[in-house]
Amino acid sequence: MVTPLLDDDQVDKQGLERLVEHLIKGRVHGIFVLGTTGEAPSLSYTVRQEVIQLTCNQSNGRLPVVVGITDCAPSESLKLAEWAAQSGASAVVAAPPYYFGMDQAELVSYYQKLADRSPLPVYLYNMPSHTKINISLQTVQILAQHPNIIGLKDSSGNAVYFNAVLHALKEDPSFGILVGPEEMMASAVLMGGHGGVNGGANMFPSLYVDLYHAALNKDCDKVAELQGYIMEISRRIYCAGNNGGGYLQGLKAALAFLGICSGHVASPLRNFNDEETTRIKEHLCYFKERNFVG
Repeated sequence: MVTPLLDDDQVDKQGLERLVEHLIKGRVHGIFVLGTTGEAPSLSYTVRQEVIQLTCNQSNGRLPVVVGITDCAPSESLKLAEWAAQSGASAVVAAPPYYFGMDQAELVSYYQKLADRSPLPVYLYNMPSHTKINISLQTVQILAQHPNIIGLKDSSGNAVYFNAVLHALKEDPSFGILVGPEEMMASAVLMGGHGGVNGGANMFPSLYVDLYHAALNKDCDKVAELQGYIMEISRRIYCAGNNGGGYLQGLKAALAFLGICSGHVASPLRNFNDEETTRIKEHLCYFKERNFVG
């Protein structure tokens, strides 16, 4: 879930409420706050705590809420985990600390200590492009044995790695293996993965839920049809910036045009300029014509 913001230090509370209701109406299976799409590293701890509490309150037990607690200081991650537990969240997600380099033995020790002390179950979060550290297959296998580590979200985009993890842990179906890049979600589920964490579901939740179920049911014709729309979202919304990128900016600009929440992006990232936002509005017409936009 994105973090709706009015400015860098003020949550768009009404937008957050609308977004949670939009996601629930779209039949998603859970809500993940304060991940990459949620801009967690750019937010103050006060804002992070507010987002956790507001989301849990709005969901009110209708869906599990999973909370990102990634931080370079383990004590701060644990404070967020404790706040999440008090607020009613179901689990937490932690990427490796991303400043000092760590070897795999240090990574194992870090996660084991975190899981020992976390009041909620822990998902590993593999995001090497942002953290400089890849959680190796062997490390995942070791950590999967910890009773309070319940799964992995892999955002590496490395299909060979993802399938190796699936194969290595195929005898442990209780360990959830989720893919980050939404462009890979259908193929990941077809190969036995448990699902995906899809930023585009902020806009069109039913599309991603339908794609998940089509892959789960091995309805390859339906998967091929819906996958085409997923790729158009990637092309039209996520790559609309003048620099050829702008995933977060494009997503938030689209949510603003859809009337769901503010499009403000937290510093140090910039908001889209007028030309870029106009491009987003034009691209949304493609999805409106196909009944994805109400």
